[in-house]
Amino acid sequence: MGEARIPEAVGIDPPSLPLGFLFWAETRIGTWEEAKAELSLAFEGSRESAQKEESFVYIVSNDALLGRTGGLSAMVAAGLLSGSRTAAVEGWKKGWTANVVAYEADQDPASVLERALHLLEDGMISGELVHLGPGHVGKALA
Repeated sequence: MGEARIPEAVGIDPPSLPLGFLFWAETRIGTWEEAKAELSLAFEGSRESAQKEESFVYIVSNDALLGRTGGLSAMVAAGLLSGSRTAAVEGWKKGWTANVVAYEADQDPASVLERALHLLEDGMISGELVHLGPGHVGKALA
């Protein structure tokens, strides 16, 4: 059985997953302890998924990825992106994938979740950052 972690503030219930791991990162991280906890949760779930040779997807805010929500939030979002790309190299050899979905603040959470679930189940895309919306166009990653 898979696992989905979605913060309560997002306002949608985590779906039941037959396989894999879906991790929706907090958008506002204010302390080092919160950043460490967030990355630890992502790492533990990803490691468990990888050990079972199952795919995983991280969901991050475009604003966090671009450093607009503070340094710690950017650190977590960029860390998840880097981790997914590193994991994707190993996963591809074994038949599982790792990706990141970055969303705009005004997007419907259900549509963001739908895209992430598609990547989780697809198996054809790995190591990618999929931006939903144009907020990243013309910007450099933090």
